[in-house]
Amino acid sequence: MTIDSLSTASAARPIERHPAGYDAAPASGGAARAPATAVETAAAVKGAAAVPTLDQVSQAVSQLNQSPQARAQGLEFSIDKDSKRTVVKVIDQTTKEVLRQIPSPEALEIAKSLGSASHNAGLLIKQTA
Repeated sequence: MTIDSLSTASAARPIERHPAGYDAAPASGGAARAPATAVETAAAVKGAAAVPTLDQVSQAVSQLNQSPQARAQGLEFSIDKDSKRTVVKVIDQTTKEVLRQIPSPEALEIAKSLGSASHNAGLLIKQTA
């Protein structure tokens, strides 16, 4: 590799060419793999992921809440009973006040109102004339 000075005009650098037997595989001994095609990438993104059950999510949430890292960071994980969504709260360690909640309580209320089975399902605003 060469470093050219800004004040000097240098000739164009030659293109690096590799010998015929050059192997671009990493030194770890892995086999060289061609880049993924667009079809392979799209299939990987659209691939059906295993959906965890509510029991599995509850167990994962309880394990997260017991972890020392979550406690040290002031994180609390839970599952909203109505929407069945995972909720993360950032809690101040000294005052035990909720500093931030994701999703917000308002977003959970909107999800609850959109998911209700009443005849007004899907309405966000109830107005009377």
